[in-house]
Amino acid sequence: MNPTDALTELRARCNELARVITAMHAPARHLGQPAAQAEVLRALFELTRQVETVKKTLLRLEKGDASTAL
Repeated sequence: MNPTDALTELRARCNELARVITAMHAPARHLGQPAAQAEVLRALFELTRQVETVKKTLLRLEKGDASTAL
């Protein structure tokens, strides 16, 4: 696998993860236990942040920009 293929594959997987994580928000709101619900929603938010970090890194690689500032 070459770097371009790897970037394409990773971008596709990130998009899949983002869709799944977003879909998990609705059922999490109906758990019926506020403490558990809040914890699950916090975890989903953190997962979203991590996926976005990967996507930003991929974007930098695609643009050939090795700097850390976005």
